[in-house]
Amino acid sequence: MNPAPVQQGNPIKIAILAMGGQGGGVLADWIVDMAEHAGWWAQTTSVPGVAQRTGATIYYLELLPESEVHRAGRQPALALMPTPGDVDLVVAAELMEGGRAIQRGLVTPERTVLISSSHRSYAVSEKSAPGNGIADPNKVLEAGRAAARRFLCFDLQAQADRAGSVISASLFGAVAGSGALPFSRDDFEATVRRAGLGVDASLRAFALGFDSAREAPAQPAAIDLTRPVPSLPERAASPRTQALLDAIRRDFPACAQPMLAAGVRRQLEFQDLAYAQDYLRRLKAIRDLDAQHGGDARQWALTCAAARYVATAMAYDDVIRVADLKTRGSRFERVREEVGARPDQLVHTTEFMHPRLEEICGTLPARLGRWLEGSKAFGGFVERRLGKGRRMRSGNLSGFLMLYTLAGMWRFRRSTLRHQIESESLEQWLALVARLAPQDYALAVETVNCRRLVKGYSDTHARGGGKYRQLIAAAAGLVGRPDAADSLRALRDTALANEKCGPMERQIAEKMAA
Repeated sequence: MNPAPVQQGNPIKIAILAMGGQGGGVLADWIVDMAEHAGWWAQTTSVPGVAQRTGATIYYLELLPESEVHRAGRQPALALMPTPGDVDLVVAAELMEGGRAIQRGLVTPERTVLISSSHRSYAVSEKSAPGNGIADPNKVLEAGRAAARRFLCFDLQAQADRAGSVISASLFGAVAGSGALPFSRDDFEATVRRAGLGVDASLRAFALGFDSAREAPAQPAAIDLTRPVPSLPERAASPRTQALLDAIRRDFPACAQPMLAAGVRRQLEFQDLAYAQDYLRRLKAIRDLDAQHGGDARQWALTCAAARYVATAMAYDDVIRVADLKTRGSRFERVREEVGARPDQLVHTTEFMHPRLEEICGTLPARLGRWLEGSKAFGGFVERRLGKGRRMRSGNLSGFLMLYTLAGMWRFRRSTLRHQIESESLEQWLALVARLAPQDYALAVETVNCRRLVKGYSDTHARGGGKYRQLIAAAAGLVGRPDAADSLRALRDTALANEKCGPMERQIAEKMAA
């Protein structure tokens, strides 16, 4: 390895961008410790973000050799924050943090080495977007290739996981392997050993990061965003569900079979075997409709779309399902893994619950729920008690039992008001699709795809449901127009791109007036 040369009189300037729990502080401390043991002056400061919601913490370091201090004849004055265009090394613990460093001007083509992990930790804005809000990682790669003197990007989180360590260790290895700092590999490894915690695992992760950086291409390749289509399983896990798998293979086109299998699994998880049979019965009717109107020549577009969206419409996110998801053992294991808890540590999860009147009434028997929903006295009581929400600790006995009991109400789900509302909406939607298919096949497919707007629960469900109902009404009004399918698709794209209904409503008014 050929360490980077030090410019006379200038400190080495390093910016580390990492979210909470990724060990950015540990990485910064390691670099400072290594520099000080090598006889350098070193300083680190941090500018925190707000947890994972509005950005990472920026750790800024400046390193200066002791010889430069002696030459100057005075103690150095080192900066506390990075200056755009004046950073030698940028280390990002997640790909989009690398992109934010480029946006801030911390990465320059004549000076900066950029090291970033290629994995993603999705931002809240990406998760809460009405449609697919996930940012394109290849845009960051393109910007990094243009902005950095050298750009190294590979999955350092996966390497840390493989070594049983944390990403700070593999990032430290990548810094060493890049040659961006004038220290030997022995200096880096000695620093890890001095830390004294998880040394073996950290060194394994360090070695993986080091080797990846040494072998990295001049520019990182584009990330493949295609998703392989899963194959249909040969055998079902249970003899009771084998008949469903056989029906999928026998009665449906091959292109729709993987999604149908996923839909059946979701119905079994959501309710029971009879509910999964209802799902296939509905899809069989759509498949027959598709066949009657040229589905074979159109790659069974109607059946494939319905396989996905009928599944999500039937397995809606009600309070019962949310409670079930929050009390699963796999969820507690995932939380422990995400926070990096040791086997001897206790982890307590606090849930923020803000049920609306509609959700409370929706879990009751249909007649009782409708009566209470129309009661001003009951509505006022709920608003006073739960208007500001409440916090519940699902990790203790009382909180867990409350959620577990609520999750057990799936046995009575078919009699609830929410199920009645969802079933009526589903039947109306499928009836409209059946009416549109003989007149305009493409419009029928787009009408099925409009169900994409309905997801989540509480306010998220209410917003998406309102847009969906307006689009369904617009679909019925577009029948007979030559551009009906394109118009409905454009309306749906507008609805997905904007959280508020205003842009979509204006576009609907323009379409209907044309």
